[in-house]
Amino acid sequence: MPKLIPSIFIDMLDVADASWQPILFAGLNAIAKADPTYLPTLAKDNYLPTEGRIFAAFAQPLDMVKYVLVGEGPYPRAASATGVCFMDGAVGALWSEGGLSKQVNRATSLRNFMKMLLVADGQLAPEKTSGDALAHIAQAARAEESTYIQTLVELQANLTAQGFLLLNAALVFRPHVVVPKEAKAWQPFLQTVLLALADYASSKKAAPPTLVLWGKVAEQLEALPPVDRFPKANAEHPYNLTFILNPTMQSLFGAMHLLNRRTAK
Repeated sequence: MPKLIPSIFIDMLDVADASWQPILFAGLNAIAKADPTYLPTLAKDNYLPTEGRIFAAFAQPLDMVKYVLVGEGPYPRAASATGVCFMDGAVGALWSEGGLSKQVNRATSLRNFMKMLLVADGQLAPEKTSGDALAHIAQAARAEESTYIQTLVELQANLTAQGFLLLNAALVFRPHVVVPKEAKAWQPFLQTVLLALADYASSKKAAPPTLVLWGKVAEQLEALPPVDRFPKANAEHPYNLTFILNPTMQSLFGAMHLLNRRTAK
């Protein structure tokens, strides 16, 4: 009889900060209790992300989490799936001579997220978020004296510094399993994570993190008991063009200036 939690997944917990590891182990146990066959079956299957990065988002320490951003699932490309929500590992440079880089434009969610940030910061007009207007911004961003970040690594670092835990509703992608079904299997895990965050905030007599749910798959988490303990800022998934002008997202992210280089302290 196969182990309910294959050792491969236990070993993967090493990428997480130590503050998370017992919580994530409890989350795996919750999956095994809900469906004893899921993890043993997954262990024998092909899935993304590769290289043991399923729990990579949990490098963000528990006590640093101010926002929990939940997307749908990993990018469906091995080079792109990193274990961190909408951080496309195939993207290096953010800018090109004519606007956003080719890699950013291929990663639709990332492209629309960056455009939303530029609109929120007043650098792009809402009615014109491409073409010459974007080329002008890219020219400034690539200038030697630019204060813009240049790479996706820097964008992820800025999000981490703001306290974001960047998760997906489904922590793995398999081409033969629809995302809603995969996400359903991970709900006991995410419920464990959210309960731990809510309880930690309560123990510190602090406000819980803001829960940011992107798209219909992520919004299914609203049925979980711990979710009522969190303030929320929901939006359509950023692969939708309407995300660029979403006022809730502009209000949430605008003051963070995530496309600017962080000043050393």
